[in-house]
Order: sequence, then structure tokens, then C-alpha cells
Amino acid sequence: MSEKPYNIIYEFIFEDGNTKVFELKLDPITILVILPEPESLPEWTKLEYNQCVCCSLDREKHLYCPVAVNIAELVEEFKDAISSDYCTVKCITPERTYFKETSIQEGLFSILGIIMATSNCPVMDFFKPMAKFHLPFSTVDETIFRSTSVYMLRQYFEYRKGRTPDLELKNLDQHYERVQEVNAGIIKRTGDVAKKDADKNALVILNALAQMLSVEIEDGLNSLEYLFYPNK
Repeated sequence: MSEKPYNIIYEFIFEDGNTKVFELKLDPITILVILPEPESLPEWTKLEYNQCVCCSLDREKHLYCPVAVNIAELVEEFKDAISSDYCTVKCITPERTYFKETSIQEGLFSILGIIMATSNCPVMDFFKPMAKFHLPFSTVDETIFRSTSVYMLRQYFEYRKGRTPDLELKNLDQHYERVQEVNAGIIKRTGDVAKKDADKNALVILNALAQMLSVEIEDGLNSLEYLFYPNK
């Protein structure tokens, strides 16, 4: 396995010709994002500031929320952006480059998702395998398919280690409930920062996806069953 960081670059190209570029470096082993150390951090990044109800981090050991710290620059850069405004978003990974003409909020939803998954948050760590194989601008169906597939692969490894696999996805449903709590906490944190709605709406989309997945699990993932039994 290569020891070089796995680089992902997001470029937002706006209709007025301006651009914003964000480079993410993922550690190839831990799959944690490596970002430059900020000179200062805003008050809302402190762990105790609207701390998520499900957060297990100790305030005495962790002064700052790891997710808040890593999205602080992004929130600041887009605090004056309107979610429905259009732009072209380019996502460059080591394997391929993605382009999409889309709204600012969809571009933000995509980059926020990978940062939150790789920020060493005890809840969001669950998504690190998906972050390693990042799919920008994923649809609802793609997200449900990838999330449940990755979870079942995890259960295979649990089985190999002699543990009891969760084939009924009960723990997955419970985990997504905690994910929704994290998303709600981050929305509260950034609520007083963003003057416009792009940041907030991107987080709302992330939360909506988590809610939809919970509903799909409760429904037995029936929306995907046709892929394996098309003539049923």
C-alpha cells in the first residue's frame, strides 16, 4: 500500500469567473483528512459549543470539535453564498476527474460529506471506508447502495474474526440515528456564522440522506431488491 497521501481536490467555478479551490489530503492508512494547522479557530468550533447530544469526546481532553475544525474554512468561504446559485464543480481524485454543473449546495454537500467522514469524529468514522472510494455528487440510491454494501462487507470481516455479523442491519439503523444527531449538531454550530443558506442547506441534504437511509432500512431495503430479483 502506498504511503503517500490520497489527494482530492474540489474546485468551484462560478458564473462570474471566480473560483474556490480546496485540497484534501487523506492519510492512506488511517483515512483521516490532513489539513494545514489554522492560525486561529472561531468560537463555534469549540467542543462545548452546541456539542452533539451523542458526542462521546471528553471536553477536558478535546477542546475543539474535530469536524468543526476541519469544515471551518469551508463554512467561512461560503457564508455569503446562496444555495441555489449555479456553478461548475470539479472533483479531482488520483483515479479520475468529475465535473458537474450544479447548485452550490450540492457541491458543498459533496465536499462536506468527505471532510466530516475523515475528521476523527467517533460517530462519523464509520464512513471512512466510503471516503477512501469517494463518489462525488452521489444520488440517494447510490448512497443507500454504497452505505449498505460497505456495512455488509464490514459484517463479513466481523464473521471472519469469529464475531456475530449483523445481517439484519439493526446496528446500521442505530448508527444512522447518531449520524442525524451529528448533522443536527453541526447545523446548530454553523447557524450563526452563515449569512446566506448554502452551508446550512448542504448540511440539511446530508441529514436528509441519513433520514432516508433509516427509512429504507426499516422498509427492508425493498427499493433495491429489484436489482437482484428483477422478475419478482
